[in-house]
Amino acid sequence: MSLSTHVLDAARGRPAAGLAVRLDRWDGRDGWQPVAATRTNDDGRVTGWDPGPGTHRLVFDTAGYLGEDAFYPEVAVTFRIDDPAEHYHVPLLLSPFAYSTYRGS
Repeated sequence: MSLSTHVLDAARGRPAAGLAVRLDRWDGRDGWQPVAATRTNDDGRVTGWDPGPGTHRLVFDTAGYLGEDAFYPEVAVTFRIDDPAEHYHVPLLLSPFAYSTYRGS
């Protein structure tokens, strides 16, 4: 099982390099627990995470990347990992006033 993300900056027409991303896991008793944190690489990607089954969220620090232009200072994408044999890819398409995500391949 692996997890990756790819952030594309739609306003600039290029990958969102250097954007801070945190991976959290839902613990029913204690709420959200941080699992890992890093920054996107020069191609806007984070790869190699292996969070295991359960409910997770990726938290993107959009204000840290976009600065004062960020209408959404943070984007949190919550998802569920059911099959540990699959690869999970969660792309984010970002602009100062909008974002979109989906389950990629």
